[in-house]
Amino acid sequence: MSLGRRELLGIAAAGTALAAAPRAAAAPQPATIAEAAPITRAERQARLAGVQAELRRRNHAALLVEAGSSLFYFTGIDWWRSERTTAALIPADGPVLIVTPFFEEPSIREMLDVPGEVRVWQEDESPFALIADWLKARKLANGILAVEETARFFIVDGIRALLPDLRTASGAGAVNALRLIKTPAEIALMQRANDILNAAYRAMHPQVQAGMTATEINAIMTAEIARLGGQRGSSSAQIGPGSALPHGSKERLKLTAGTVVLMDCVCTVEGYHADISRTFVHGTPSAEQRKVFAEVCRGQGVAMEAAQIGALAGQVDDAVRGYYESLGYGPRYKLPGLSHRTGHGIGLDVHEPVNLVHGEATKLAPGMCFSNEPGLYFPGKFGVRVEDCFHMTEAGPRFFTQPPSSLDQPFG
Repeated sequence: MSLGRRELLGIAAAGTALAAAPRAAAAPQPATIAEAAPITRAERQARLAGVQAELRRRNHAALLVEAGSSLFYFTGIDWWRSERTTAALIPADGPVLIVTPFFEEPSIREMLDVPGEVRVWQEDESPFALIADWLKARKLANGILAVEETARFFIVDGIRALLPDLRTASGAGAVNALRLIKTPAEIALMQRANDILNAAYRAMHPQVQAGMTATEINAIMTAEIARLGGQRGSSSAQIGPGSALPHGSKERLKLTAGTVVLMDCVCTVEGYHADISRTFVHGTPSAEQRKVFAEVCRGQGVAMEAAQIGALAGQVDDAVRGYYESLGYGPRYKLPGLSHRTGHGIGLDVHEPVNLVHGEATKLAPGMCFSNEPGLYFPGKFGVRVEDCFHMTEAGPRFFTQPPSSLDQPFG
């Protein structure tokens, strides 16, 4: 699962909390962390050729991609979104156009990893005029402009205002045709990110002490992620009844003996995500806590058994929900039970298409990557979620990390 706004609000104070928290000695590195090389220029150029072939097949003149993960995926430009437009136009044939503010040009050129032209606009000028002029000069202004699905409305609206004959269409199909299927280089980067996050959990756990707050636990975890080489690490720990809420509670409880702690953490390597959740009990678990933990672990196994090549993504969720309903949970999303989907796609975004959710008809294929997180939640008491990500191989699904099988060894 990804972190919500509430969880992210506490991350800025993590350094202060870490300094104040009592700390045990860091655990030794328990497992090998895979090596992985950054995505090469040749691979990015192959992606560009692939999406251009998709555009031609769909009779789209060009694809509009603004700052974000797809811009990084196709061009190597790792940029943020603001009111100042930085975007790419990828034509069905030929080099790309990058539009960016004048003062950002040196940084953009430094990152651009594919053949392309950079055009700049000043603060009192319109970036949309640059895009419109480029489309008109290439006789594309009467064609269909595919728009990457996360692009903001004001950018599309600004272009259409200048080109009234321009038609627009969703670019999700063309983009997802490539991004859904990860290459070996992408899988390797995700493996490294998962190894780092898994090792950070194991290093964090011995440092957790009674009386700590979630903020203090999060600070330890984010520090371990950084120490091990993870980028953009974040942590969400929920204590006691807060663990029954998948994305947390506003209550700020302190850890006591017998209390459940549910943690949902992410990090990246070269932009590629790991997303792992772990549940543990401080002290000796109760019989009920052990029982639910075992049921969730079996739920993960049911998901993996259903996630076979050619199966529909929705069938994975159906299998898990059927298993849980056989135990008396639910039905469907009713609590106590599983109140969210079984998993989501993952890669350059922590949540990507497609989801492991009822009704999703996409067929599973080699190279697809997903989270597997069929939690069980008991309002007012506690929740258990064990989340590991996997990728599809020719032989079926393969975990990036080995899930735990016992609440006595919650980190494997």
